[in-house]
Amino acid sequence: MSDFFLELGRNPTARKLIKTVGLPVPMPQALRRAKGARQERPLHDHAIVYGATPGAALATHAARTLIVAGASVHLVGEDALRQPFVEPGEAYGRPTHFLDLDALPDGFRAHAFVFDATGIDDPEQLRALYDFFHPLGHRLRNCGRVVVLGRPAAEAETSRAAACAAALEGFVRSLAKELGKRGSTAQLLTVAEGAESRLEPVLRFVLSARSAFISGQPIHIDASVEAPSAIPFVRPLEGKVALVTGAARGIGAATAQLMADEGAHVVCLDRPQDDALASQVARKVGGSVLLVDVSDPEAPATIARELKERHGGVDIVVHNAGVTRDKTLARMKPEQWDMALDINLAAVARITEALADGPLRAGGRIVLLSSVAGIAGNMGQTNYAASKAGIVGYTRKLAEELAGAGVTVNAIAPGFIETRLTAAIPVVIREAARRLSNLGQGGLPRDVGEAITFLSTPGAAGISGRVLRVCGGALVGA
Repeated sequence: MSDFFLELGRNPTARKLIKTVGLPVPMPQALRRAKGARQERPLHDHAIVYGATPGAALATHAARTLIVAGASVHLVGEDALRQPFVEPGEAYGRPTHFLDLDALPDGFRAHAFVFDATGIDDPEQLRALYDFFHPLGHRLRNCGRVVVLGRPAAEAETSRAAACAAALEGFVRSLAKELGKRGSTAQLLTVAEGAESRLEPVLRFVLSARSAFISGQPIHIDASVEAPSAIPFVRPLEGKVALVTGAARGIGAATAQLMADEGAHVVCLDRPQDDALASQVARKVGGSVLLVDVSDPEAPATIARELKERHGGVDIVVHNAGVTRDKTLARMKPEQWDMALDINLAAVARITEALADGPLRAGGRIVLLSSVAGIAGNMGQTNYAASKAGIVGYTRKLAEELAGAGVTVNAIAPGFIETRLTAAIPVVIREAARRLSNLGQGGLPRDVGEAITFLSTPGAAGISGRVLRVCGGALVGA
């Protein structure tokens, strides 16, 4: 079902008229999303303003990321800030330019702002955030990106440094809310000591159009899982075998397509009752179909055997299959409770453990679907929320258990996504759910698929045991 106000907002005349008259009508900005497979230079000719505090630790890695990805970099700060950009700028023919925040050129608008705050370790130094972002406040293009780089608060050496690290998260979450009405996003990337080299793939992703519906999120990068020696940015899933459950429609079908675009052979798993739809998706993406009911006690053994015998193993496991059986607890039948907990959580554990003990290859990726409802709770969804919160706990512990094999385990928590399930929600509730986010609209299945696909790539080795919300900065939950 289409979003009337989003479609209305695509009309420049209508936007101007409603703004002039001052009508209280929501006018969300249509988001700019990526088209096609990943490119070597996703930031080609994007104007990106880069700043850093004295003592910032990530300039070398940020410089290489931005230059190699094709950006036109404008520096703010001391002349010494230029040094990390000189060599990659010369190698790729993209010299950097200094930008005077007190004399910004007329009409200057940037695609993104990147600020390295890793040098901040005293509350007084937080003023640097204001000094950098305040003059640039109205110089960000629609659907722009803001990224702040920091260190994890848990690793701070002093209580003051920990306070500053935590302050960055509050700053970014609030800034994301201010920017959302223009379709822009803000993220915080915290990089652990020793994980600096893992920044590049993550920074490329959050600055790209593939992160269109991710907003106000802290994303933590560490070195708990071994990273491959070479990171491919074009067709990063080439030669990989990916299992996607619930692949017949919605998020599952979108994920299957995106993974196939990046080179993966996708095994599309769904219930035998959805044979026609699952087979159609498999044919479209050049993959295989596997018809199994995940709640069947024999499902783990069947899936493990099929992946081993037909494909020699599996590299990526995406647990997307799930159900809702909504009722208030007092009215919920026991079979409704049991079904939601079994399919959404217990079956995920059974299947994952069978694959981890068999066909899952070293260096693999596991991505599980949680939900904002699992983080924040939701009326009439005690069963669903319990199962999705369980996924979060399972993700964190399983990541520790599989780290030695080079396997990452992460969860995705979608917010309001435009699917057949949300189309059935009463219109008033559906409209409120769309607007209760930074971006003022619902996401698309491909938005979740983009995040799943990124976490499945070799470049996501620095992220494990984490929950990434794909919710447009929903105003509920943590």
